Amino acid sequence: MKLAFSTLGVPGLPISDVVRLAAAHGYHGVELRAHPEEPVHPGLDLTARADVAAEFKSAGVEILSVAGYTRVAAPGDDEPVIAELRALLDLARDLGAPFIRVFPGAGEDQSPEEADAAAARRLGTAAEYAADLGVRILLETHDSHRTGAAAIRVLGLVGHRQVGSLWDVMHTWLGGEQPSTSHAALAPFLGYVQVKDIASPDDTTPLPLGAGVLPLTECVDLLSRADWDGWLCWEYEKRWYESAAPLEGLLGAGREHLARLLNESA
Repeated sequence: MKLAFSTLGVPGLPISDVVRLAAAHGYHGVELRAHPEEPVHPGLDLTARADVAAEFKSAGVEILSVAGYTRVAAPGDDEPVIAELRALLDLARDLGAPFIRVFPGAGEDQSPEEADAAAARRLGTAAEYAADLGVRILLETHDSHRTGAAAIRVLGLVGHRQVGSLWDVMHTWLGGEQPSTSHAALAPFLGYVQVKDIASPDDTTPLPLGAGVLPLTECVDLLSRADWDGWLCWEYEKRWYESAAPLEGLLGAGREHLARLLNESA
């Protein structure tokens, strides 16, 4: 498996510094948070996109994903959601990233059936465009669809190879789902896996990997036994928790922890 970290852990950090951190600490790639407050977002012009791609390439670090905030199950018209998806797909194509990340984001007033149908319809519409660009859309286990069982209700309706799953191991665990159940549901669709650690269900402040309660060992064991050779991406949510320790000082130990889990599961 390859190892990456998300720029959610280093909010606002210039791309040159992100690349330097990844290379210095032995990470194979980076998940780029695509938000206007970050250096990389859909409003970036073509020249700037080319510069970002070149900087990563020169350092031998891959851009794993463009992590967007499109909520594909949200109430309202389809057209704005599909336009957001296309913009994220264009950005990923220009950067050479194989994936974009999207959220479910269903509204409280929607029935599960309505939300599933809306998400599947929009993802299905965007799937052909994604195929043309060679980019895959990944639905993260998050918010309204935080478990594997909920995510595959949507993915099963879409039924397109360009639409898959992003397994956030914290959200499936907080949703009361065992790792083996999450993995069994998501494995046929799996793009990559987000790992992290927290103190408890009531305190989700990010911790160094291995310092909390999330079942990372079990998750890695499941992936290893399935001979999965994809990406593990450390999503350290520093942006939402200002009191959390800076990620820069944790990256080396985090990579070592993941490498140890991989060696022990081999």
